[in-house]
Amino acid sequence: MNVNDIAHSGLKQWILDFAELATPENIVIADGSSAQYDELVAQQIAGGYCVPLNPEKKPGCIAYNSDPSDVARVENRTYIAAKTKEAAGPTNNWIDPDQLKTDMTGLYRGCMKGRTLYAIPFSMGPVGSPIAKIGVELTDSAYVVINMMIMTRVGSKVLDVLGTDGAFVPCYHSVGKPLAEGESDNGVWPCAPIEKKYISHFPETREIWSYGSGYGGNALLGKKCLALRIASVLARDEGWLAEHMLILKVTNPEGKSIFVTGAFPSACGKTNLAMLIPTIPGWKVETVGDDIAWMKYGADGQLYAINPEAGFFGVAPGTSTESNLNAMVSASKNSIFTNCAITEDKDIWWEGIGYDAPGTLIDWHGNEWVQDKGNKEQKTAAHPNARFTAPASQCPSIASEWEDPKGVPISAILFGGRRASTVPLVHQSSNWNHGVFLGSIVGSEITAAALDLKVGSIRRDPFAMLPFCGYNMGDYFQHWINVGKAAKDQTKLPKIFYVNWFRKTAEGKWLWPGFGENSRVLKWVFESCQGTAKSVETPIGTMPTLDAIDRPAGVSEDDMKQLLYVDVKGWLKEVDDIRTNHYPKFGDHLPKELAEFLDQMEAKLKAAL
Repeated sequence: MNVNDIAHSGLKQWILDFAELATPENIVIADGSSAQYDELVAQQIAGGYCVPLNPEKKPGCIAYNSDPSDVARVENRTYIAAKTKEAAGPTNNWIDPDQLKTDMTGLYRGCMKGRTLYAIPFSMGPVGSPIAKIGVELTDSAYVVINMMIMTRVGSKVLDVLGTDGAFVPCYHSVGKPLAEGESDNGVWPCAPIEKKYISHFPETREIWSYGSGYGGNALLGKKCLALRIASVLARDEGWLAEHMLILKVTNPEGKSIFVTGAFPSACGKTNLAMLIPTIPGWKVETVGDDIAWMKYGADGQLYAINPEAGFFGVAPGTSTESNLNAMVSASKNSIFTNCAITEDKDIWWEGIGYDAPGTLIDWHGNEWVQDKGNKEQKTAAHPNARFTAPASQCPSIASEWEDPKGVPISAILFGGRRASTVPLVHQSSNWNHGVFLGSIVGSEITAAALDLKVGSIRRDPFAMLPFCGYNMGDYFQHWINVGKAAKDQTKLPKIFYVNWFRKTAEGKWLWPGFGENSRVLKWVFESCQGTAKSVETPIGTMPTLDAIDRPAGVSEDDMKQLLYVDVKGWLKEVDDIRTNHYPKFGDHLPKELAEFLDQMEAKLKAAL
């Protein structure tokens, strides 16, 4: 297929207009076929950009190393260019949209000289789903194309749904290093210096402009950029929810199932929970999505969710057969690895994979590396944010409903953070608005690794959406309240819970083993949704009774008492932190309902004293 074969005249002209600006050598339309994928991979291998891995150990897999300056999302170069700074809100970087477009147009001029312009029509969500949205990304990176082919539904079938005049989100991307006459990249991952990197979102016009980075979160524009930052604005305007949430199916021994979503900040076990293997006999947990959920009301008045993605873009270090067997199997074939180490026999390795490095490796810088546990100054073989891109269809725990175009009905929503104290193992909100309050105060304790912040203070990440909300977050809280009000039947709204797998004793010992044992908490959530859970009312919400959750091996009754203890003094400090440091950020945009819940909780806590 070439650009003249596109039936959508507006889309065709848009591609040609950008080609005139960026001056590529040629234009290729991503058709989503396995033949085109294989051809692009072969070209990348021949050009020295990536290496094929051992076909016996990792069939169909390749490995990339990036420029050392281009290894993660660049939040300080990520912009919500709304018409006004107030519309973007206090937690987003804002630039005047007109000035930004002028500056970036200058950067795009001639940026694809010597390269190919790839046009990627993609669907976020099952193609044709009433919840799905279509985007088209223009890029000069074949790495982006093949990753998008795994992460989204790409190609001719998307153009068929788009028709001759369908709506799409326009997405521009360039690695941002134009080639001189006769120059070649010579297999080097290209990118622009940090001061010229831009990941820009224009909420009013539903556009994404990215320049200067080849890293996934900055360059795979279907993921965080469309699926969260732009989609959150679409969701606000159209009355649905675009959330940074996993989606699970939980089935009890009698065969009854519910679907659960969950929002967790980074380093809180989100992917592990999404692919959890239960430790309770007879219970089953299946994966619908590991990162993003879009939820809309169905005709029956219940919220239905789809996973808008088609693959996993997972953090590799720390992932092992013990911590997440399903993720390891998912990435065992037909996958792309970025900034991992490579063994002598062309297998992949990273820190925390579960076994020692076998011999001399090639690290993510391309240098020889030998494991030396005695050398604390030694750099890691894999970058701490090394990634795997794997098809979701390869996940052993994938639910049969994961591509159902109507979505799955949601019974429960989980929020959680990493808290060593104060927050109990699990508690439930009293109603929807109270659940919004719980989502608004999500946070994790600062560790010694974050040198710029006070150890033990709380880094708030409301709804785990702080880096991803495309508009004023105070208005985002209000939107959640509005979605609850819009329910035709309030009894069909999902129950909302707050979980914390990370409680410790005063001596620093973990109180809860986590991983597969978290299924025991999911069992109580399931029973709460069925109305059969053993529970008790507390000043912070509904909690399990001491005997409501089956204790795993190694967790004593005293441990369970600590896990389910309501630390009144600790919660009063929490109230003070929220009132003093967190809620004031949102000013007049903070919904009055949330301030009222804070007051009510404080009064209940003081009464409990």
